[in-house]
Amino acid sequence: MSTTDRVLRGVAEAIEYIEGICFKTGPPRWIGAELEWTTHRAGDPAAYLRPEELSAALGGHTPASLGNPEPRPLPGGGPVTVEPGGQVEISSAPAESLTALHAAVTADHTALTELLARGGIELGDHGIDPHRAPRRILDTPRYAAMEHAFDEAGRTMMGSTAGLQVCLDAGEGAAVASRWAAVHEFGPPLVALFANSPRHAGRDTGWASARMAAWYGIDRRRTAPAYVPSGRDDPARDWARYALDAPLLCVRRDSGDWTAPAGLTFAGWITTGRLGAEDRPPTVADLDYHLNTLFPPVRPRGYLEVRYLDTQPGEEWIAAVAAVAALFADDTVTDRGREIAAPAADRWLPAARDGLRDPVVRAAATGLAELACRNLDRTGLPEAVRDRVSGVLSRRLRSYPEIPKRTASGPLDRYPAPSVEGTAR
Repeated sequence: MSTTDRVLRGVAEAIEYIEGICFKTGPPRWIGAELEWTTHRAGDPAAYLRPEELSAALGGHTPASLGNPEPRPLPGGGPVTVEPGGQVEISSAPAESLTALHAAVTADHTALTELLARGGIELGDHGIDPHRAPRRILDTPRYAAMEHAFDEAGRTMMGSTAGLQVCLDAGEGAAVASRWAAVHEFGPPLVALFANSPRHAGRDTGWASARMAAWYGIDRRRTAPAYVPSGRDDPARDWARYALDAPLLCVRRDSGDWTAPAGLTFAGWITTGRLGAEDRPPTVADLDYHLNTLFPPVRPRGYLEVRYLDTQPGEEWIAAVAAVAALFADDTVTDRGREIAAPAADRWLPAARDGLRDPVVRAAATGLAELACRNLDRTGLPEAVRDRVSGVLSRRLRSYPEIPKRTASGPLDRYPAPSVEGTAR
């Protein structure tokens, strides 16, 4: 029997397993990125694409979810994936420097753009689809089960959102807890700084980041921050508890329906040994899969997966990735960043709604952007790229977009519209 086939005999065993895999410690060395975009027919961005259009454009790079058993990576080494609503994503391999990451992702982004353009398809520039309501175009058991489990906000997340993820090493020893805390505390200011998704499906949402609004509308046991600012400094135990207390989203089966029993948490499955009407206790493989269905702003996957940024237009993705990398240049820089971010560290909702119009969030975002710019030389990026990054950050602080008055209705209405003055705690 393989390790993944092993039946979990109790909650304590599951906690021990999660704690053993969630943070791989060692000197910070690697950095990675995942870039996701909505896709649109050139000249008719509100039209819905068909799966066969994406397959024809991607050719040998078409992923397995669209029927290609042996997909080829892009020239920079990143594989292509397609999300339920037709969003396209490239995932970099871990790179030993930001310069290497920039070169690899730029090569892949260029190749992907050219492939899609030959098929009459363009990449979107925003964190949520400004033209269309969500529509699932991929038919897989996982996505069918997710759609069944989600309400409208979840379906919007599945079919309309596009994010930029940054992946960082967890660090060594006691530094893990500090880096885990820092990457969460930087979240609200960076959400606001890079928010670019105020319109969805042809209407103004009243949010700076309607993408984050969609995430906020999903069951918070699956999407709330897993960071617990308790002074306990035990992020592995916190993550294990978070994961086991989250309800099942879907359950892999050899055939048929992957729908999970409503409300059943993974801990509940372990305790009862039953999956609804099925008499089947969970295995390690089931737990691994469950961990992949949790969507907090930062997810530990051995490394730190930063998930709270809107996708950025064109080549501007490097500005967001470089800002995060610079803030983790060394412990002294990170500690200073935490001091700057502290007043806004819990303002996730105001950051997504009001963006840089929230004065507390804006002050923290300005301080973090300035700190990042002062340390860009530590990233190893060429001078021309550093100048581009500084220019993007300066422009966003200087001319952040106004948030139009809400004209949409639907999943974003579960939170009140932002006020001009900002939102109090």
